[in-house]
Amino acid sequence: MNQTKPSLKNWFKGGDPWVWLNAAAVSVSVIAVLGLLAILAVNGFGHFWPSDVRLAKYQLEGMDKPVLVMGEVADSIGVPAQQLIDAGFNVDPNQVTHNRLLLKVGNRDVIGADFAWFLEKGFQDVLYPAEVMVLERREWGNFYGTLEAVKQNGEIIAQVNGDNYEAVWADFEKTLVRADKIHEEIHEIEKSAIGSINHGMERLRLRERGLELNPPSNTALAIEQQEIAAERAELDAQYAVLQKELNQLYQQIGRDAIVAKVADGSEVTIKVANIVRATRPNALTIFGKIKTYGSKLWEFLSEEPREANTEGGIYPAIFGTVMMVLLMSIMVTPFGVVAAVYLREYAPQGPITRTIRIAVNNLAGVPSIVYGVFGLGFFIYFIGHHADQAFFPEALPSPTFGTPGLLWASLTLALLTVPVVIVATEEGLARIPRAVREGSLALGATKAETLWRVVLPMASPAMMTGLILAVARAAGEVAPLMLVGVVKLAPSLPLDGNYPYLHLDQKFMHLGFHIYDVGFQSPNVEAARPLVYATALLLVIVIALLNMSAVAIRNHLREKYKSLEH
Repeated sequence: MNQTKPSLKNWFKGGDPWVWLNAAAVSVSVIAVLGLLAILAVNGFGHFWPSDVRLAKYQLEGMDKPVLVMGEVADSIGVPAQQLIDAGFNVDPNQVTHNRLLLKVGNRDVIGADFAWFLEKGFQDVLYPAEVMVLERREWGNFYGTLEAVKQNGEIIAQVNGDNYEAVWADFEKTLVRADKIHEEIHEIEKSAIGSINHGMERLRLRERGLELNPPSNTALAIEQQEIAAERAELDAQYAVLQKELNQLYQQIGRDAIVAKVADGSEVTIKVANIVRATRPNALTIFGKIKTYGSKLWEFLSEEPREANTEGGIYPAIFGTVMMVLLMSIMVTPFGVVAAVYLREYAPQGPITRTIRIAVNNLAGVPSIVYGVFGLGFFIYFIGHHADQAFFPEALPSPTFGTPGLLWASLTLALLTVPVVIVATEEGLARIPRAVREGSLALGATKAETLWRVVLPMASPAMMTGLILAVARAAGEVAPLMLVGVVKLAPSLPLDGNYPYLHLDQKFMHLGFHIYDVGFQSPNVEAARPLVYATALLLVIVIALLNMSAVAIRNHLREKYKSLEH
């Protein structure tokens, strides 16, 4: 005992307990982060895996006859027996819990709901037929059933009869591939070609309005009007050609349809043009499921949303998030660095400067929604309104910059994060030895040259640290963006081929707001839940990639200017 006490005392005095405590804290943090990412990945990206579809009879005591149920298991929970008895179910009270399954049955246009709960004990003769197909549609969600026939112009060209199911399925796949190609052509014409024509028409309208507001001489006015009329006639001719092509494409894509049978035996006709993807998950091999999973995941990352954001992809939200963060970074860095340089290098170190530093630190703690209200009032209602009157009078009363948009959202977040950049840059400037500055001045350099060529390059890693912190905070903000530019659905990107190419006045989508909208505003909660997890994980990945890029630049600058610090 006499030897144990001194050794235990020395162990505490040596600091070993604090080392183990810190190691435990770091381990718990890493496990928590990895656990969170695993939950998001499993519940989010696992949604795209093509699950097997069951076909079974379902009957509980009290039901006149069994009903056929077709769908894929989406979730399962254990329900206490007493709760089921209280709800009127005849179950065994000696069994503590009974399993309850949530099946995605689809066919919302037929039965009115995508999901339904069933007691597992009620299922009989559970089968997984290879003929069962899952159709992802542009409207009305998934369809579950079996293929019966393929139609063209209202006439059956292939019908299931005996053992020819594979041949009919092959015919259906051919029509689906052809419809997808036509749909891509339609999308290209409507979004790009006709979109450019509409942009040109709007430009001509604003040009005419400008002539009305500021009429030139009669001769110049006549020339301008002739030019506008000629350009409009050319655009009208182009539009007529494109509209004729569109009509032909719509006729071609509308001729194909299929006849499918649902679980209760009734038949429905589905336009092939309304089908995005058709699979038979029960017949897929593991490699086929991996291929389908990759296709659905790529669609999620690269396509526009459908069905109130519960189907399709989130590419516009990814693009909007990255674009907003890049613009915010371009705006916040110069302002933050200039403010920090002034406070550290030029401002008298007196009460006023100390008060400014305190104010900057306090700004970092202001709730983000306050910045949103400020951005709405100052940037949009004041600056945007006066900018419209000064530079875009021909567009009034429709606002150009006097409405929420990408520019104001980026400026609002730049204002929100500028205190972080100021503080980080000031700390970096304070760490530069005074001898470096004095050596540069002794060699004949001016103070401005010393600042520009010596001090700022050495402080650049600290600037990048401030930018990293700014990006980490700004990319996940949602509350202020709801007031200054983010919307539920904006499939048109703010960057396109029409002048001025980057449209800072347009509204945009954001991953953070997409999570809020899908998770709390969606009319189809069960269908939206997996997308909330997937989008949350994607937002984390986007923020991590942006931060890793900034970290790589910071490390490069740190190595480059390390020799100047010694």
